[in-house]
Amino acid sequence: MTEASERIRRLVRPAVQAMQAYQVAEPGDLIKLDAMENPYRWDPALVDAWLETLRGVQVNRYPDPAATELRERMRSRLDIPPQAGLLLGNGSDELIQLLGMALGGRRRTVLAPGPGFVMYRLIAGFTGMEFVEVSLNAEDFSLDVDAMIAAVRAHDPAIIYIAYPNNPTGNAFDRAAVDAVIREAPGIVVLDEAYHAFCGETFMDAITGYPQLLVMRTLSKMGLAGLRLGYLAAHPDWIGQLEKCRLPYNINALTQASACFALDHLDVLERHTARIRADRLVLHDALARIPGVERVWPSQANFITCRVAAGSAAGVHEGLRERGVLIKKLDGTHPALTDCLRVTVGTPEENARFLDAMTEVCAA
Repeated sequence: MTEASERIRRLVRPAVQAMQAYQVAEPGDLIKLDAMENPYRWDPALVDAWLETLRGVQVNRYPDPAATELRERMRSRLDIPPQAGLLLGNGSDELIQLLGMALGGRRRTVLAPGPGFVMYRLIAGFTGMEFVEVSLNAEDFSLDVDAMIAAVRAHDPAIIYIAYPNNPTGNAFDRAAVDAVIREAPGIVVLDEAYHAFCGETFMDAITGYPQLLVMRTLSKMGLAGLRLGYLAAHPDWIGQLEKCRLPYNINALTQASACFALDHLDVLERHTARIRADRLVLHDALARIPGVERVWPSQANFITCRVAAGSAAGVHEGLRERGVLIKKLDGTHPALTDCLRVTVGTPEENARFLDAMTEVCAA
């Protein structure tokens, strides 16, 4: 054992040593349909206007620590209740980390349905919290409300995460079931609405009725993934406590200026998301017709999860890579996702390339 290894063994918390770092696939020249990104770029005239806006940013100065202008723009353009407090993060991941820092520690529990977003488990681990998963119903990935409530009563979670719609399954849970979990919660419930733009359903309007409810969103899926901007809306008292854990200047000046510009052109982002919703239906139906694709689940997000023939997921995934298309292999990440793959809805041309490649691979 090296000297560094010995120091790591002594000093790094065992829970962190036992973790695996989050891995992101390198796409190279592949058609990238693995990360739930919006495939549409701005037209050249809009890019020129955006760059002109950035000319006025003083990068030699620290950004506004409160992101005042951006907050005002978000309140005016997004459906945030005026009574709610608002916290901004460097993507949703930072917000999840802030929640873990504020509420974490020994004998504190995070609870979430599964399969779900991997960051709930990962961040619970490195903020010293136990993670408890409640299995979704196997047939349709719906929320098992009775099992959720039983787990809430058994584990007394400080934080319950519910992704709405869920990642990686794509479905939005029954609203009455989610309401039942919120009412039962002894701590807070974080509704992760990362894919709200593709869903048409939201709990944002329920914040004023549930002081234990926090709604988290991101601008990434709407077409601004490169900015890394997430936001959390909740009762102002909760936001006040979480602000104590937020590092100053966490939203950089270029992100603040770019997000303000994008929100001034929200109609462009909304046209793109509307196109993705329409193409999602086309992609779903075409994928379901491919021999070798055993199951395609309906989606209310910007991706589709499917199951291929038993034991073939790794081969299909690699076959698609060889044909220039990168999607996400879910097989091996969770028992309920055996033989499953996930594809992001791309442009019509990208979707056609994927479907052609998928047909070839499944027929081989």
